[in-house]
Amino acid sequence: MTWANTRIMEPVNRRVFCTLIGFVALGLTVPSAFAQAQEGAATEQSLLPGPKPPDAPAEWKPFVGVYKYSNNGRFEHTVVILERHQRPYMHSSSGPDEEIYFDSESMCTPDPVKGGRCYERVQESTGAPFFVYLMESFVRIDAGAAPADSYHITPSKPVAALRTAALQAKPPAEAGPFRKADLVELAPLDPAIQLDIRYAQSNNFLSTPLYAQARAFLQRPAAEALLRALKKLQPLGYGLLIHDAYRPWYVTEIFWEATPPDKRMFVADPQKGSRHNRGCAVDLTLYDLATGKPIEMPGLYDEMSERSFPNFPGGTSLQRWYRDLLRRAMESEGFTVDENEWWHYDYKVWRSYPILNVPFEDLQAGAASH
Repeated sequence: MTWANTRIMEPVNRRVFCTLIGFVALGLTVPSAFAQAQEGAATEQSLLPGPKPPDAPAEWKPFVGVYKYSNNGRFEHTVVILERHQRPYMHSSSGPDEEIYFDSESMCTPDPVKGGRCYERVQESTGAPFFVYLMESFVRIDAGAAPADSYHITPSKPVAALRTAALQAKPPAEAGPFRKADLVELAPLDPAIQLDIRYAQSNNFLSTPLYAQARAFLQRPAAEALLRALKKLQPLGYGLLIHDAYRPWYVTEIFWEATPPDKRMFVADPQKGSRHNRGCAVDLTLYDLATGKPIEMPGLYDEMSERSFPNFPGGTSLQRWYRDLLRRAMESEGFTVDENEWWHYDYKVWRSYPILNVPFEDLQAGAASH
């Protein structure tokens, strides 16, 4: 058993012991109590994507990312620098992953297998890392690695003008019947549900607030399923950090009109409506219950790049482990991950609810039906 697994199992074993003592005090049979406690422990362990890996070495971890490299002076080719088994690899679509060699002291290290190759670490004056390999420059093109960073685009039109037009527009007509909306506010459900509603702030891809209030709602069945997923993650030491949930339709209209056509795979077509508009989609990540800090994932929230794909092979082993843990917990309760966004999950009954266009300020505190 690895140290990581021992750490995860320790609280489980203490809980089993305490459960047995409690059952004895109540005059219940020990085998029944033990079986129930063991079943809970087995459920928690079944969520794990495997043994928890260590983090990447700090001396070269900042260079994990997506790069373009120069080919005869033209930066046209993309590669991914990732970590696996504590070693850096270069991943491209043209062949198998190639192990590379960073050295924090000499800055340039001969490849021990191929001899003459040399990998040099360099730091740009702007702070964006790049490195030189076989006299070619590899320049980082992703949005960065810090969880506090955010991805930005230049809107096609000023957001204020897009908002005015979107508020005057009408959602698409739909043929029912639909279930009656029953939106439940998420934050009061459990203290381990925390909010970081990016569209109520300026650290989002449009660099301006879209919501008047920082709140999150889901239809009741989806909210209940989210709470069950949380209960499975808490014994492992993780809570849920919500970035977005129910989204009024007019905001989806703003996103669509603001986003360049080549990035629209990351936003919903307002003529079809978003599952967020139906109150059955949630954008979220994990955070550490002990520290309160967000967990580091392979890419940033709302980043319009390949790092957002739920099967993106890059990042570090630990980042991929966390991403897969979140996915296993959510899928165990009826959610499905979006094919383009690791943070976006749809609840299975989303087709049963209509598109809604009610602003947060018009929803009652705690819960609302419309």
